Order: sequence, then C-alpha cells, then structure tokens
Amino acid sequence: MLKNYFRIAWRNLTRNKGFAIINILGLAIGMAVVILIGLWIKEEVSYNTSFKNYDRITQVMHHWDNAAYHKISTETVMPIPASTELRAKYGSFFTYIALQRPSGDHILSYEGKKMNEKGLFAEPELADMLSPKMIAGTLHGLNDPSAIMISAVFAKAMFGDTDPINKMIRIDDKSVLKVTGVFEDFPRNTSFYGTRFMIPWAYYVGSQAWVKRSYDQWNNNSFFIYAQLADHAAISNTAAAIRDILKGRPGRNDHAEVFLQPMSKWHLYSEFSNGKNIGGSIRYVWIFGTIGLFVLILACINFMNLNTAHSQKRAREVGVRKVVGSLRHQLIVQFLGEALIIAGMAMLLAIMLVLIALPWFNSLADKAIAFPWKVLSFWAGVIGLMFLTGLLAGSYPAFYLSSLQTLKVLKGTFKTGPLAVLSRKVLVVLQFTVSVALIIGTIIIFKQIEHARNRPLGYDRNGLINISMTTPELHGKYDVLRDELINSGAAVNMAEASNPATDIYAHLTGFDWPGKDPAVNPTFAVSWITHDFGKTVDWQFTAGRDFSRNFATDTFGLILNESAVAYMGLKHPVGETIKFNDTNFHIIGVIKNVIMESPFAQAAPAVFMMDYGNASEITIRINPNIGVPAALAKIARIFQRYAPAAPFDFRFADADYAAKFSSENRISQLSVCFALFAIFISCLGIFGLAAFTAEQRTKEIGLRKVMGASVINLWGLLSKEFLLLTLMSFSIAMPVAWWFMHQWLQRYDYRIDISLWIFVITALATLLITLGTVSFQAIKAALTNPIKSLRTE
Repeated sequence: MLKNYFRIAWRNLTRNKGFAIINILGLAIGMAVVILIGLWIKEEVSYNTSFKNYDRITQVMHHWDNAAYHKISTETVMPIPASTELRAKYGSFFTYIALQRPSGDHILSYEGKKMNEKGLFAEPELADMLSPKMIAGTLHGLNDPSAIMISAVFAKAMFGDTDPINKMIRIDDKSVLKVTGVFEDFPRNTSFYGTRFMIPWAYYVGSQAWVKRSYDQWNNNSFFIYAQLADHAAISNTAAAIRDILKGRPGRNDHAEVFLQPMSKWHLYSEFSNGKNIGGSIRYVWIFGTIGLFVLILACINFMNLNTAHSQKRAREVGVRKVVGSLRHQLIVQFLGEALIIAGMAMLLAIMLVLIALPWFNSLADKAIAFPWKVLSFWAGVIGLMFLTGLLAGSYPAFYLSSLQTLKVLKGTFKTGPLAVLSRKVLVVLQFTVSVALIIGTIIIFKQIEHARNRPLGYDRNGLINISMTTPELHGKYDVLRDELINSGAAVNMAEASNPATDIYAHLTGFDWPGKDPAVNPTFAVSWITHDFGKTVDWQFTAGRDFSRNFATDTFGLILNESAVAYMGLKHPVGETIKFNDTNFHIIGVIKNVIMESPFAQAAPAVFMMDYGNASEITIRINPNIGVPAALAKIARIFQRYAPAAPFDFRFADADYAAKFSSENRISQLSVCFALFAIFISCLGIFGLAAFTAEQRTKEIGLRKVMGASVINLWGLLSKEFLLLTLMSFSIAMPVAWWFMHQWLQRYDYRIDISLWIFVITALATLLITLGTVSFQAIKAALTNPIKSLRTE
C-alpha cells in the first residue's frame, strides 16, 4: 500500500511539474531559513557555556543614582577597594574573587618579531574560574608577577613550532615576561574571545602608578570584578548581603547598590534601564526565532493554497477510491504521505541551500558557525522539522480532500465551496501581512541607523587617525613629533589624549561647582588632552576659547561640553571655578556636544582637562592636499624613527565610529534577508494561485475576448482580487508593525519618529510586487487565442 501511495504521489508531482516546483522550492527556502536561524540561536544561547564553572561565575556590578540624567544607571566596572571588602567580609560566599582589566593593544616582541595584540591583566583567581584548557605549562602562571600566559593562536604566530614555555617576551619594549603557560583560545561565542595573553595583576599594579593609587579610591569605577559563588551560596542571598558595600564610602553619595550578574546573562541580558534589566540580545533571539517560524508558515500556506485550489482536479480520484472501498483515514494517510514526500525532497534541497549560504550567513552575522555534520541532535531536529512541515502543510488539504462527497464528485457537480475559497484568501492575507510587517520593520531599523550615523558629532572625523601609544618611546616627545609630522606635509595637526577621538575611557565623580546640590555626586566623562587637541579634531566652541600655550594658567583650565554646562546650571560658565578632588579649576571654554560614546545615546556631560602625563592615544589629522597612502607612508617613516620597536598600527576615526553600528547593521542586514525570503515565498504562492485562476477561467476569458474585452480589461479582472487581498494585508500589518517598532525604538535615547512615508512607500512597493507577480499570468491568459481557449472546453 505504501508503495502504491508513493507511486501516486510521484505521478501527481510529474503531472503538475510547475506547481510541484513552487511547492518544493517554497518549502525548501522556508526550512533553510529555519535551519540557519536555528544554528544562529544555538550559537547565541550557548554563549559562555563552554566554561567549566559557567553556572557559578558572576560579575560584580552596581546601580547608581545618575543625577545628571535623573535616572538610575548601571555600571559593569567597580572600584578596587570593593574587591578587598568582598574578600575580607564576605569571603565565605565565594570560591574565587578576581580583579581584571582588559589590556587594550600591547606590543609583544620576541627576537625581533613584533605583534600588536589584546589580552587582559588579571589576578590568579580568574584563571581558576575560567579554567582554560592548558596545552602546555601551568594554569597557575598568574601567581608569578614576571610571567605571561599566551593563547595557542598567538604562540603559533610568534614561535611557530618551537616550544614557547620559558621563552622571554618583551612587552611594550620596557619589560620582559616569561611564558609559563599556553592555553587553548577561548571559543568565539564567549565573553573572552580574542584574548591572546593573560598577564599577572601584580605586574599591572607595579607598572601603572594610577592603578596603585586606585586601591584607596572608592569612586574610581575602572575595574572588572569577577566572583565564583561557593557551592552552598545562592546568588540571591549573596547579592542581598553585599548590596550596600559602596554606600557611605569616601567620594560616594550616589546611593550605589551592588548586585551580581550571572555569566548566563552576560550576553543575552546585558541591558539595563533605570536600574532594571530589560534584556539585550535575547530580544533578537525571540525576534528571529519568530521570523523563522513565520517564514516556514508562509511556505506551508503556499502548499495548502495550491493543493486546495487543485482539489477539483483530484476530486474524481477521491470519488473513485471511496467507491472501491477506501476509508477516509486511508485517504488522509495518502495525502499526508504525499505531503511528507514533498517535504522530504524540500529538506534535501534546504540542506544544500544551507551549505551554500552558511559562509555568507557567517559573514553577515559575524559568526563562525560550522555545519554540524556529526551532531545527532541536529539531524533529529532536521527530521523533526521535515515531519512537522509535511504535517503542517499537508493536514488541511488532506482533511479537505478526504471530506469530498462521493456522489457529487462522480456526477461532476462538485465545485469548490465558498469556505475553501475564503480559507485561501485568509491564508494569502496572512502571508502578505507577515511580509509587509517585515518590510516596514526593516525600513525603520535602517532609518534609525542612518539617523544616528548622520547626527552632528561636534567634530570632524574625516581624515583623522588614532594611534595607541603602546611603547614608552612615544611618550615625552610631543612637540618634536608634532613638528616633524606637520613639516613633512603629511599632517596638518597632531595632539595626544587619554582616549581616541571616538571614545571616552574615564567616568569620574568628585566635581563641585557653585550651586551644586551637596546630596548628589554625579559622574562626568573625563578626557585628559594636550594643546592642539581641539584644533586637531575641529571642535566647535559656543563660548570661551581653546587651551593655549600663551596662558600658563590653562594647566588648571577646563573645557566643558554643552551637556555638562546644562547639568551644572551655569548661565555664564566661562570663568567659573570648578573643584575636582578638592583642586580648583576654572572654565575657559564651552564646546558643542561631541559624540564620543554611543551614537544612539544623548551626549554625556563631559570635562576636558589638559594633562600631558595621562596621554595614551595620538590623534593626527591627515593633510587633505596629498593622497592618504602617501600621507600614511610619511607618517609611518616618522614613527619608525621615534619608536622602532613598535609596529605602525593606526585606526581611522571614521572606521572606529562606523564600528559602533556593527550590531545594528547586522540586525538590519539579517532583517532585510528574511524580509526578502518572506516576500519571495509569498510571491511564489500568488504566482501559483494566479496561474491556477487563469487556468480555471480559460473559457470565461475566451468568451470575454470574443465579446470584445481588451487585454487591459482581462488583466484587471484577474489582478483585482489579489490587489484587494494585498491592501487588506497592509491594513493589518501597518498598526502591528508600528507598535512593535515603536517599542524597539524606545531603547535608544537618540531616535527617529516613525514617519507616514514609510508606510506609504511600503504599500506602493507591495502593490507593485503583487502586480508584477500576478501580471505575468494575467497577461499570458489575456493574450491567449480565444479559439484555442474555447476549444479546450
């Protein structure tokens, strides 16, 4: 019997090749999208799960009263004394507590070979927490202040096949560290991916005077604290016990509350609003999971519509089978079997599409997902998806066809009922509702990104490059280096700062000014700069002046941005005295807000101080009158003379700024792809239904042509119904899409208003797509010779 069912199914497929192709292609695309999204979701939800102590590791964080914005802000960084307090008074709650700070770029060299890499400085307990797989050496290398642990990738690049253990690596051309261990690189879907080395915390403290001073500073939030809970400790009880360790400390009246963020939430639940966790990447897991489900449903709808539309062609077969004794459940099994056969063929095609698309998808999503050939759970899921798709797509046609009345079918009086026609229309409306909503959402995401990208920055990033001062040879040579760069013609200006032009590294409290509320201690973004920084980045002053060599008192001068002035409530800020850590400074200038952090947030209140000793970044404005390659070549030669030990690594400011949009860009691009897939599948369905409609109305079209109907009249006749269904879809999709996208935009301080034109353009585009899809079949039918049309009847 099964063999007979298969033979009948195959015969129907070969007899209706066009509809079979539409069904198989639609289902294959739907299943391919589901598989790709499923692989992406698996990568997201398994973030950090590769760590042995995943379920016990936490990060110590805190909420604080951000008076500048009248809200509760959340910080991932903590002051060093908090770690000492945790060990001294709450040690029984934890197995390990570790201070850590990302290192940024550092030059590591061995026997003349130099590499610029990122790593971290950490206390020894961090290695115990993370338990990286050791390829060589010991896990406890961080106990030795003169040691360094390196990753396998870095070891291969630096030492080749030579054993790196006990080799001496020079860091930043000033210290020599001994390799005590080689660890397997952390996986891509972990928070520590890209860590090429780990250096002992003791070395960091000994080499950085400001870190040593920070051991007494409760208001210096610059360090990460990680803690592994003891086996008997519950995270809720532990968090309640340590909640108030920052309250009442010197320099703090921000009502800070400490809490523990478990490793399981670092990636997917990383966003906070007013002291409450509002999710994070988990929203995209739900969004894309829902999109995948809808795309699959769209493909199943195509199958349902086309098969119920063809019910008249198979009605006589059903009647004959019932006459010879077939029971209804046997017919249901037959039709479901046919659907499963089609789903199986579609799944084979879907697997091929996934293999072809996976490299492109990885590039688009910034992932390194490998096809899980040997993972049994994946194949079980694939088989389950195939059966689910076959049953979902085939259930309605199977139950509908098996319910046909034998007598009407055999007499030839059977016609498709109004309920079947209505169901097809409802399914088409559902298809296009989903597609239109995806298009609207994609346009809004794109417009939000463009809105932030094109906002006024308060400086000119074009032609700016940033160079990290990773070697001591670059320090103390400001004037000679600047003069040589300008005299070479490669640069029009140069300056140094504690941060690049596109970022702020320090957020500090301790400021006091006339009229300040003594009950608050707000945080300001702080940047230490040299003379010429403002001219180099092209600040725009609204009051006062820039730092000048003509005024020795500028050593104690400050430049504020508009946000800082507004928060302080200073009507005439220039000349006002501001205290910082009990030292008097005076305001010499006010600049327009400069966007140095998130382009989606309001500009933070910022203070700029002059201090050559805190410089860690060089900012250069390239001469626009010579080509960029020629300018960079000149700059590289000059830097090689002053810092021969350092590779010439630079970053364009506009590239650094563009990187701030990477997450939103990925979401936008993925949304575009899935929206296009949804539209394509919907168009496949309408194309098939239009072809069937034209075929069913062949005699009517022939008679109308004989009676004088024009091609335009016939085109309108066949297209009108589909256009009305499209308009109904749009009327449903518009409010739904508006509500969801309005909620999405609320996470951004700097956001667009959803404009009416977005819906107008989407409506016009959808109508044109529908017309283009239907018109081919409509015009083809309208141009058919009426004599031939009538003869077929």
